[in-house]
Formats: sequence, structure tokens, C-alpha cells
Amino acid sequence: MIMKNISKKIIFFGTEDFSLIALQGLVEAGYRVAAIVTKPDSKRGRNQQYVQPSVKTYAAKHDIPVWQPEKLSEIKDKISSIGDVAGVLVSYGKIIPQSIINLFNPGIINLHPSLLPLYRGPSPIESAIINGNSQTGVSIMQLSDGMDSGPVYAQMVHPLSGTETKPDLYKTLAHAGTAILVSILPDILDGSLQPVPQNDADATYCKLLSKDDAWLNTEDLTASQAERRVRGQLGFPKTKIKVQGFEIIITKAHVVTEQKTPLDIKFQDGAYLSIDELVAPSGRTVTAGAFINGYLADD
Repeated sequence: MIMKNISKKIIFFGTEDFSLIALQGLVEAGYRVAAIVTKPDSKRGRNQQYVQPSVKTYAAKHDIPVWQPEKLSEIKDKISSIGDVAGVLVSYGKIIPQSIINLFNPGIINLHPSLLPLYRGPSPIESAIINGNSQTGVSIMQLSDGMDSGPVYAQMVHPLSGTETKPDLYKTLAHAGTAILVSILPDILDGSLQPVPQNDADATYCKLLSKDDAWLNTEDLTASQAERRVRGQLGFPKTKIKVQGFEIIITKAHVVTEQKTPLDIKFQDGAYLSIDELVAPSGRTVTAGAFINGYLADD
């Protein structure tokens, strides 16, 4: 069966790896991506070398123009020159002003990885894990100039087992969200599917995580809360603690009721976070046993 409205041109807004999965899905479904709007290349790593967004690398392989404006007003004329065009936004990383949204028909369609109006903001996946939610999901919404406050076309609920890590859940929701986006986009574009307004009274918000969020405070957190942070902050901003003067990054841990090794850390509720795997001061990822033998054996 031929997908209706597949011929309509799309301008794609995205920056993160989460965006790349959605972009690939649209291209593979046959949509004509007229241009990709992404953030400027950024400095990363110890050497502070410029790294380009993964969507830019993908675009080069598929001959798709890439625009990297500092301000979106810089590309207003470029968008207008394409004519009748739809916008799709996935993890772009900047607020889109209404003056830009108005250039698109029917506006800009956004894939957001939460069950809106829950977790409006920049860290919905991390927040669902850290807060111990039993479920999360994705929402396909019409972008507005507010923080994830636009009306919703469709949602998908994803149950959480309590063992998910941030990287795994990112991939799961990106693929699930892309499948829904591709399946309903024709109906959005021809107007047969209309979005439903969110209930602002039920809205919750999540913050942008920073490196300061990495440190675990044993006096403020329970062991279970600490364990959820390990999973929810894996990759960035990471989860750090000092053990006998050594600064380590925890990558795997579980909760226990008694201390058996120096890497069983007592928290506010009297339970212990038992560290299974960590990044040692050397920069290497090691097991708890290897760290104890290499750094704490003489204590």
C-alpha cells in the first residue's frame, strides 16, 4: 500500500543521537527531507575538539542539506523558499519561536519521550528512571512556543521493570516513538488526525541535568534512590562518590541490607548501595573486586 502524503517535504530539527533514529526512520519510510536543522558543532572531550552532530554525518551520506544556525531567524528565508513544508522536531535542544513554527504546515510535529503533560522539559527519560516510575512512554505532539505544552496527536505507554539504564531506555523509546511517528504522520499531514490539548493542571517538569548532579550524598538519599541515579545518569552526568579518598564513577550497583565489602556504601535509610562496576581513578572500567584488590587491598 502506498503511504499517502509521503511526497510532502519535511524539514527535520534534531541534534542528539535520539534524533538520528527518528531521522533514519523518516528517510527509510520514503519521506523527502528537504533539510536538516541542527545545533552548531560543539567542543567535546579532553582535547576539546569540534564534534559534529550525528544527524549531520548522516545527512552528508544522503545528500541532505544541513543548516546549523546560531539563531533560527538566520534560516527563516531558507525555510520560506522551500514552499509548502512540514516540520518534524526530535531532541533539537533549542526552543523554537512561534514565528518559525508558523512557517510550517501543519506546524512542527514533535516526538517527546514522556507521557505528556508529565515530564515536560529536557530530561524526561532520566527523570522516569530516577523517580522510580512504573511506566513512561512517548508523545507525538504539535509544537508550541511553550515548554512541551502543545496538543498531543498520539501516545504510547512503555512499562518500566526497574532495571533500565538511561542508554537502553533512550534507544527503546527512540525506536518506539519513531514507529508511531511514521505510522501517523500521513494522517497528521492531511488533517484527518487532530491533536488534543494537554491538561496543564497535571503538568510536571524536569530539569536540565548538569555535572553537579553526579555526586551522591549519602545523608540525603536512600540506597534505592542512589541505585536509580546510577541507572538514570549513566553516560551523563554519571554518578560519582568518594571511597576511602578515591573518586570513582559508579556504572553498576544494587541495594543490600548489610555491608560485606568497602564498596557497600551506607545511605540515609540504613541500607547499602553495593557497587558492582565502576570507573577507577585510572579511567578504566573495572569490577568491584578488581578495584578493591588494586586500590584498597593494603587498607
